[in-house]
Amino acid sequence: MKRFEGKVALVTGGRSGIGKAVAQRLRDEGARVFTVQRNEDNEFENIIVDFTRPQDVSTVVDKIIQKAGRLDILVNSAGMMQEMLVEDMSLEDWTTHITVNLTAPFLLIKTSIKYLRATGGTIVNIGSIEGIGSNPKHAAYSSSKAGLHGLTRAIAVDYSAAGVRCNTVAPGWIDTDLNIDFIEKMPDPDKFRRGLGSIHPVGRTGKPEEIASLVAWLASEESSFVTGQVWVVDGGRTIKLSQPE
Repeated sequence: MKRFEGKVALVTGGRSGIGKAVAQRLRDEGARVFTVQRNEDNEFENIIVDFTRPQDVSTVVDKIIQKAGRLDILVNSAGMMQEMLVEDMSLEDWTTHITVNLTAPFLLIKTSIKYLRATGGTIVNIGSIEGIGSNPKHAAYSSSKAGLHGLTRAIAVDYSAAGVRCNTVAPGWIDTDLNIDFIEKMPDPDKFRRGLGSIHPVGRTGKPEEIASLVAWLASEESSFVTGQVWVVDGGRTIKLSQPE
């Protein structure tokens, strides 16, 4: 028996990267999966939404209910990141990060709660280790992910007794197409890869499928006593103290 047979899942950012791996895993375990992002998705049932437009995000859940009649799993995976110092950041830059990375998940949670309550559903947010620490020039991104971690705990406190659990997975460096492309553009990609491996106790970076495995467990009944937690999946990166070279 597949864990998600007969269940309906909404995965934002499901066209690529971590979101795609999550959508595939949930589908392979029996779920009917809807992906939500800015571009067409030919692999899953798809709703096209611009996450910078809150008024559009607010309509997503109703569209899924109209098509599927229920919602069991919400995975907030879509996000964005731009590098800049605060002094160079416009209010629009800041607001865009918060809107996409925090307001959109809030609106999807807000509009899905009554349906998740009816099905005993679960919410899994994709945060980041940058909600705990920060890389240089990531003030807006780190702030938005820290906010998502806080939202996770608040939703768990308010709704777990009603049967709706909420958790966050906080990935470290994951080999998404975007990150792989970033490495390939380095002057010496092989040296950069070795450097990445050296900052991870496991000696390598992560795979999207490894994040999807944890998301699937958190979305399943196997984790029925787990809520309000931020699960760091980073190959040990954040526990390793730096040393002078």
